[in-house]
Parts: sequence; structure tokens; C-alpha cells
Amino acid sequence: MITTTSTTMEGAILKLPCLRTVSRNPNLTNRSSGSLRWRSRPLHVSASAASSPSLINDTKIGPGSLGHITRSDFPILHQEINGSKLVYLDNAATSQKPTAVINALQNYYEAYNSNVHRGIHYLSAKATDEYESARQKVADFINAAGAREIVFTRNATEAINLVAYSWGLSNLKPGDEIITTVAEHHSAIVPWQFVAQKTGAVLRFVNLTEDEVADVDQLRGFLSRKTKLLVIHHVSNMLASVLPMDEVISWAHDVGAKVLVDACQSVPHMVVDVKTLDADFLVASSHKMCGPTGVGFLYGKSEILSAMPPFLGGGEMIADVYLDHSTYAEPPSRFEAGTPAIGEAIGLGAAIDYLSEIGMQRIHDYEMELANYLYDNLSSVSDVRIYGPAPSQTVTRAALCSFNVKDVHPTDIATFLDQQHGVAIRSGHHCAQPLHRHLGISSSARASLHFYNTKDDVDRFIEALKDTISFFTSFK
Repeated sequence: MITTTSTTMEGAILKLPCLRTVSRNPNLTNRSSGSLRWRSRPLHVSASAASSPSLINDTKIGPGSLGHITRSDFPILHQEINGSKLVYLDNAATSQKPTAVINALQNYYEAYNSNVHRGIHYLSAKATDEYESARQKVADFINAAGAREIVFTRNATEAINLVAYSWGLSNLKPGDEIITTVAEHHSAIVPWQFVAQKTGAVLRFVNLTEDEVADVDQLRGFLSRKTKLLVIHHVSNMLASVLPMDEVISWAHDVGAKVLVDACQSVPHMVVDVKTLDADFLVASSHKMCGPTGVGFLYGKSEILSAMPPFLGGGEMIADVYLDHSTYAEPPSRFEAGTPAIGEAIGLGAAIDYLSEIGMQRIHDYEMELANYLYDNLSSVSDVRIYGPAPSQTVTRAALCSFNVKDVHPTDIATFLDQQHGVAIRSGHHCAQPLHRHLGISSSARASLHFYNTKDDVDRFIEALKDTISFFTSFK
């Protein structure tokens, strides 16, 4: 029995979900030789297949699409939630993990678990090699000049804080300006509020256009010799808008400003080349890239990182320690104090291998078709308001839609979809409260896709949403 609360409550009170697995995971075998083993399965999309349009049609979103081909590599997708087959549409919050990543994590802990950079024995040497190999994979993935430009962090939030406390506190002074937008994630706003309070620098916020995209013309007008830093998203986690990052970075450099790119919603979904963009800093999180949680990375130009002081003090980031002073290691070690997330970094490397084998351009092309299909079908549902620009010949949207339904709270929508239909979406402010206030709302629902989603997932979501709306409007 489902009951709703009064209109003063945030959402409906519903029963807690229960999980029921459809079938036993075929990749998990019984224990043999005293250890648990994951049966390795080759990726369904080989390198040759990924480059052959005859094997995978970029524009195909029906049977035989990239989503259908790859979803078997994600064990979590093959289960039932509350009696319905799971439809996972919360990828902007976190992505699911393929078997290759799960295998890499388990293999580290079973076969060569050891600390890195600190031992000469086999296990330590093996762990160090794999950890540093993962760093090189990240560098290659975004086309950095080298692995020394990649700093492993806990997540993108820590990466931004690293720049704020190391570069920001050392380089900003009263009257300097930090430009960002009202559409940023909290992690790209709050650290700079701290820095502004400590240094006397000024935060300036770019508004939205009528099409609900960060106003790059206003941004260009804000830029001046007072501008020392531009902090900006590549892809909005709520509006699905994609900014012309190469132009924006060029404008900022023309006035001598540095640029920090929040690429959390772009690196997992498209080709991102830091050399072409000429970004000074770029951050992303593993868990949105089909990798483990607990690790992310900061890209920084080598000459900038070399001039920055340490962010945290402790082991690993030093050259020599004396009782009255210390000297520091060169980047990236300077910014990686203490034992890092070794297994997680190795898992990120495995995720990058997986994504690269498919091909990021192929992933992007497929997701753009899926994005348009989602937008078109969702916009056809009565009383639905989608935020962000409408797709067109000149405007592309990321594969997500934040939306509200007239007179139905987004938390009620998300809860009903989960408990009655097994559809997982997000509700809330998506760590973008200033953006929600700018739009005149307190929260929204969000459906977000990845390459392992399919047209069938979208169809099930739309039908479930219609049923959800019908349920709640029946009480009027």
C-alpha cells in the first residue's frame, strides 16, 4: 500500500526497496584452490569491431546497439528491483562497473596487495608498476604531455580543493577576480568561496541565457586583467548543456587568466584532449568513468604544478625531512601525501582500458542519439518541464534530462519509479542549489544515461513515468 504525505512534506512515504537477483552472476564461480575467482570474459567490443561501422552503427539505438552489446559486461544491471527488471538511469551521479574493473580490483587484493613506492620486494614493485601504469593511462586518455601532469586524488572535489588551497592561496590577492557560473557543481563553488574569504579575491558569477545555458557572451564581457582564474564546467550535470570550451579557454588566456575545467560529465562520455583545449587544470572522477569510487584525478600543466606548494603534508610528498624544515618532492608526488588509493587507481586504469577499447568517439556518437531520443520522448509527456537547451542542428545535449512534473514533487516521482517499476533516477538539487534557485525551483528529477543504456531503457522509463504521473494526479 502506498500512501502520500501532506503537501508540506518533501515526498511520499513508501516501503523500503528489496533486491532480488534474476539469475546467478555467471562470472562468479565457486571457490577453488582456496580462493574466490572471477571468470574473465573478453570485452564484447573488440578493437577491430570498435573501428568498423559495419559491426556497430553509431546511430543505431535499437537491438544490436552499443548499449545492447556492452550491457552484458555489467553484472549489476542483471537483477530485479522490487519485482521489476532494473533500469539504471542515475549515471550522472555514478556509473556502473564492468567485469574488467571488478577483476582488476580483486586481482590487486588477491595477487599483489602492497604499498607503492616504498618497498623493493616483488609485491611492492608490482603494485608500484600497476599504480604508475594507471597514471600513464589517464595521461594518454586525455592526451596530457606526460604522466607527471596527473595527480591522483580521492575525487574531483579534492582535486578542485587542491588547486584552491595550493595555487589559489599562493597566487590570489585582494581585488583579483575568480569567474565562474551559476550552473556549477557545489564543489566548483564552495572551495573558491573559502579562498575568496581568505585572500580578498572577488567571485563573479555568469548567468544563463534564455535557452538555459551558461552565457558565454556575458562571460567574455566579464574577462579582464583583474581575472586570475576561470572555473567552469565542460558539461552541465543538470542542464545537459555543452560549452564551447576551446573558445572560452582562449578568451581567458587572452587576459592572462588560468582556467580550471570541471570535466566530470565530459571525460566519461566524449573525447577530451587537454592539449587541444589548452586547459591549465582539469578534474574528473573515476566513479563516473566506470571505475571505482574513492579516486579521481587532477590534470595540471607541468610548469604550473611545479610552482605550486604542497596541499597536504606527510609521507611520500617529501624529498627530505629535518626537525626544523622539510623539502618537497616534484609533482605529482608532492600532492599525494600518504598511502594512496592503490587498488582504486588500478581499477581506474582498467576502466580506461575498457572505454578506450570501445572508443570514446563511438561512445559519444551513440549517446547523442540516445540523448535526443530521451529528450524527444520525455518532452512529449504532459506537464513535464525539461531544463536546459532544446537539441537542434547546432545544439547538442548530453545524455541526461533534469525535469519537473507539474504538481508532483520530484522525490515522489523518483520513489514511485523505483518501488513500482525498478527505474532508478535521481531527485534533489544535484549539488547545484544556486542553479536551482536561479531557475526558481528547489529541486528536480534527473534521468541520465551511459553507453550501456538502451532505447528500451528509455521506453520503460517513459511508460513508468506516465504511470507515476497518473497515480499522483489521481488524488487531485
